[in-house]
Amino acid sequence: MNSIWILDDDKSIRWVFEKALAKAGLPCKTFANTNEAINQFNHDKPSVILSDIRMPGESGLVFLTKVKEKFPNIPIIIMTAYSDLDTAVASFKKGAFEYIAKPFDVNKVLEVIHKALQLNHNEVENIEMDKYPDIIGQAQSMQEIFRIIGKLSQSNATVLINGESGSGKELVANAIHKNSNRKDKAFIAINTAAIPKDLLEAELFGYEKGAFTGANELRKGRFEQAHEGTLFLDEIGDMPIELQTRLLRVLNDGKFYRVGGQEPINVDVRVVAATHQNLQAFVNEGKFREDLFHRLNVIRIKVPPLRERLEDIQILCQFFLNQSAKRLQTEIKILSHDVIEFFKSLYWQGNVRQLENVCHWLTVMAAGKIIQISDLPTELKNEPINGEDLANGNWLDQLSKEVAKSLIAGDKNIYDLFIRQVEKILIHEALKTTKNRRIDAAKVLGVGRNTITRKIKGYQASEK
Repeated sequence: MNSIWILDDDKSIRWVFEKALAKAGLPCKTFANTNEAINQFNHDKPSVILSDIRMPGESGLVFLTKVKEKFPNIPIIIMTAYSDLDTAVASFKKGAFEYIAKPFDVNKVLEVIHKALQLNHNEVENIEMDKYPDIIGQAQSMQEIFRIIGKLSQSNATVLINGESGSGKELVANAIHKNSNRKDKAFIAINTAAIPKDLLEAELFGYEKGAFTGANELRKGRFEQAHEGTLFLDEIGDMPIELQTRLLRVLNDGKFYRVGGQEPINVDVRVVAATHQNLQAFVNEGKFREDLFHRLNVIRIKVPPLRERLEDIQILCQFFLNQSAKRLQTEIKILSHDVIEFFKSLYWQGNVRQLENVCHWLTVMAAGKIIQISDLPTELKNEPINGEDLANGNWLDQLSKEVAKSLIAGDKNIYDLFIRQVEKILIHEALKTTKNRRIDAAKVLGVGRNTITRKIKGYQASEK
């Protein structure tokens, strides 16, 4: 087997990989810049390449392009400490095997290397990106979304997006479309919860002239309008059960009938669905078809609420303030440090959409250029504090209500379910407090480090 090549200008990173790969019995060569690696191609070829993006001289993306032109079957894993959606998408479109954000778990990277060694990696078609609404985020959870969108750029797989209202589900869906081979076709969005039940069928599938009173002409539905493009079905959990059957048939067969129609309509549509609800729970309750759930749940993306990505608040605020100032043709406002810290303490029930509205309000109403606490709208000062209910002890009452609800519903394994949820919260908060240091988190919780590691792996496996 040929060597694993490591390209990184950070000597400590190269050293870590040298030790880890040696322990795994894998030969490796390290390079401080891309020129060294390019010259090495005159002597031998690697089995796998791990390359940082930002290095002296040529970037990792330029290196990726050059290697793929001459050696399309060499898997290249891109590493970066400056992860964003554009970089993730660009990496995959230039042919990257995988995209890894720093800091990373060395063992996880070794798993990716082994996958790269086992699989034949084919050259990926290069697709130009269109402009799309910005998705901003430095949080690890957002970096993972960027990575998934990048990988989906070469796929037509059905996607299910889960997240609270206002968290940005449609932005993610739009980004998936704009970075796919369907980008030149229509992106049609429909909120299934906003359309009356008796009108939704006609809205989705269209109707023939004379199909019902008032149908004076043929009308194409959303599926036909989205032909060869993408159909975004928001709040899919609210779709009536009888329409779920028709949706499943379209997804399986690629054909449907207009309301009142006799001839099948063939369509090629990529469906991206979204919901703020727990569809698995709906399936268990008989409110959502299990076969449709599995048909939609091919690729799952979880969009985190704003309160779980507090590190993004400052850059989001500045982006929204800049946008508002541009629309209103006024000066750009700046948040004071106190306001930013205050924002980070809030629960943000309306998530990113609420934050955007607040920034627009401040652009219009705040007197000075530097926004202070006194400039904030009164209702925002009454916004629940993140974790306030826990501090007040109200969580016990809420827990009792949830247990009672599960008992009345006849749920099974309630003890294991709630114990697991409490454990997950304890571990999550301990890791957050200790900045993801598992040893320190274990000490705080009074358990062994291996226990935490085992629990985390179990949670990750159950969420896949």
